[in-house]
Amino acid sequence: MKHYYFTLLVLSLLFSPIAFAQETDNAALLKVIFTKYYKNEKVIAKGRLQLLSFYCKKAPNNEEVLEVISKNDLLKKNADEIKKQIIVALDEDWSAAYTILFNNQNQYLKSKVNACLSFEEYKIVSDRKNQNNQRLMIVSKPIYFASNNFALVKIAFYRNIEHNNGSFLLFEKVNGIWIIKETLNEWAT
Repeated sequence: MKHYYFTLLVLSLLFSPIAFAQETDNAALLKVIFTKYYKNEKVIAKGRLQLLSFYCKKAPNNEEVLEVISKNDLLKKNADEIKKQIIVALDEDWSAAYTILFNNQNQYLKSKVNACLSFEEYKIVSDRKNQNNQRLMIVSKPIYFASNNFALVKIAFYRNIEHNNGSFLLFEKVNGIWIIKETLNEWAT
């Protein structure tokens, strides 16, 4: 019995730094995404309507990733590693990365992003205002590949009726900093 608990302890100590590093990378990617898409948004002050909201859940990666792979040489070279991360039945949220990103830092950006919303919360706000100026930004679970030096993330913007759009962002880690290398498969309705 002691051996079982000892094994669990050793495994948790080994995988905890890996999980924390992953969340740190997730937070760094979120910072780049938020900085890009919230650049023109106003700071949320008392009584001011937030026009761009962030969806709390990580969107699962699906077969759409296969189309993106087929159109990019770097992704083709890493296709097997990327395909293993297509998990349609995903139930994760951004809370850990969100906390890392905004815990005593990036407060100006936080004042623009504010809190994340569930889809139901977004619908209530959007329906109450009865305008098509609110958008919900949905960010997929990042797919890391090539020794975690690259990441692929889908960004989608949802509105109640039309003008939905999105794309995939290909990130590269350069000198420890994530940058957007390329925008892929842009779409709009």
